[in-house]
Amino acid sequence: MSLAGVTWTELGEPGMLLVPLGATEQHGPHLPYTVDTEIAVALCGRLAESRADVVVAPAVPYGSSGEHAGFPGTLSIGQEVTELVIVELGRSADAFSGVLFVCAHGGNARPLWRAVGRLRSEGRNVRAWCPTAPADDTHAGRVETSVMLALRPSAVRARREPGLTTPLPELIGELRVSGVRAVSPAGVLGDPSAATAREGRDVLAHWAEDLSETVDSMAPGGIM
Repeated sequence: MSLAGVTWTELGEPGMLLVPLGATEQHGPHLPYTVDTEIAVALCGRLAESRADVVVAPAVPYGSSGEHAGFPGTLSIGQEVTELVIVELGRSADAFSGVLFVCAHGGNARPLWRAVGRLRSEGRNVRAWCPTAPADDTHAGRVETSVMLALRPSAVRARREPGLTTPLPELIGELRVSGVRAVSPAGVLGDPSAATAREGRDVLAHWAEDLSETVDSMAPGGIM
């Protein structure tokens, strides 16, 4: 079930609310700005198709993307506003049995965890879920390109050049200070050249299974 497709009288007994969190930011010369949002929406939609106990909210397509400000077209609302948006969305969703923020943008991590911690301290059944990726393939690399080939192949351009493959823990300090463009002029952290739709489908299936297990853990009697 999706809030975009029903009225309040058709909602019935609200189950778990899934809120897709994305971003509008550059993803190299071969992927669109909406990658993170599309992935979050696809995962929530897949779960809603297989489970009757979840409801999907419209996506939040903007987040904290300041590290990509060196590329034209990136739109960011910053960490403070991102955190506030998540907190207020969580507070407004008390009619549901719980809220799971499904975030496919790593730049949202800090404000997301702060917001979830605040909501949980207020007694709410709220959690966050983020997909995993190799430390040397974190932005517009093989994983995201494969997933987009599986979801929307027409959006993937032929220019798939290798980017910087230094593991993220070794880069994170410089990224926060100088941004992505300072370390990768193409805006790619990873190597998308070997990406395939088949790999993307496998990745999506793995993420969807993990996401479903997280929803299970939030149900009454689940392991938190």
